[in-house]
Amino acid sequence: MAISIRRRTQASGPRPGVSGPARVDRRTKNLTKRLEPGDVAVIDHRDLDRVSAESLVAARPAAVVNAATSISGRYPNVGPEILVTAGIPVLDDAGPEVMSLKDGQPVWLDGADLWVGEQRIASGHLLDEDSVQAQMHEARAGLAVQIEAFATNTMAYIRKERDLLLDGIGVPPITTEIEGRHCLIVVRGYHYKEDLETLRPYIREYRPILIGVDGGADAIIEAGHRPDLIVGDMDSVSDAALRCGAELVVHAYRDGRAPGLARVEGLGLDAVVFPAAGTSEDVAMLLADDCGAELIVAVGTHVTLVEFLDKGRDGQASTFLTRLRVGGKLVDAKGVSQLYRTRVPGGMLVVLVVVGLMALFAAIASTPTGQAWLQVLAARWDDIRSAVVGIFT
Repeated sequence: MAISIRRRTQASGPRPGVSGPARVDRRTKNLTKRLEPGDVAVIDHRDLDRVSAESLVAARPAAVVNAATSISGRYPNVGPEILVTAGIPVLDDAGPEVMSLKDGQPVWLDGADLWVGEQRIASGHLLDEDSVQAQMHEARAGLAVQIEAFATNTMAYIRKERDLLLDGIGVPPITTEIEGRHCLIVVRGYHYKEDLETLRPYIREYRPILIGVDGGADAIIEAGHRPDLIVGDMDSVSDAALRCGAELVVHAYRDGRAPGLARVEGLGLDAVVFPAAGTSEDVAMLLADDCGAELIVAVGTHVTLVEFLDKGRDGQASTFLTRLRVGGKLVDAKGVSQLYRTRVPGGMLVVLVVVGLMALFAAIASTPTGQAWLQVLAARWDDIRSAVVGIFT
């Protein structure tokens, strides 16, 4: 929205609201990598998704200013609710002018107005729990339209990728040996950190082929492992991850264009190109299946309709068909950390400690040295007991 600049004539003194240096980026996932606590995040993100919102909350900004509409009404996206629940002020629909702010420029938010110095540069809507819930209620009515669009996109994907889905035609050869092994595919989606932590025993025992989908490669490294394969368009994976020694598979457009290949070659690395419609996580699953994986375990991938819509891509319909193709090999680890949240009861811990002490006592008593030590301990205990009895008698 166009907002005329108005000078503030308020007397000098402490300013209401929140203030901080503006950090500006049209891509939220890039902004969160350099966002510091106390910064004001300036984004242009229509229908703010859950993963982006959780990344913003983790960065602890003073406020979030969105040039676009955080809830457009297409579907009930939960990103704004996450920010509001975390207590982060959100100025919504502030208009494209805010994207012209200089990175690091001091700004402050007073109600629904954004100021630079004594000039108001934008106004929007300050979100709160009531307004978010009202918009979410209206957005749920739009799901029917989205389901129709989802079905249409699914049919289009079938027409484009029939040979790939049915016969595996177009899957490039790779050097990583997958035949007969488990594959763990990691996408930086919902609960990926918790699920990776929970899967540590599985990774240690089965040593699956670790496949990172773009930024999922960094997630694997952060969890203390090294990816064997990195699949994606290479727009959100770090240079360090690309250089870790994993085999690289660049997801290209169906016509062969692969923008991510230039970045890989610029780092002096080799890569295999996989032209396919759909998403990079679909490509990773199809690649693992075609190469003979015995089991495919997916972490952070997209399953529900809302998750597909959160990605903001029509091609998300491909995931539905990819999962049909992979079939019984696929095990979705989403939420496994929620399933195993139960802790050992306190009473059980006490029993374990007592049993351990009894075993230790038996081991000590079975040796001559231990028997002598126990006799000394018993004598000391008799002395202490006699002294206590003497005090009261």
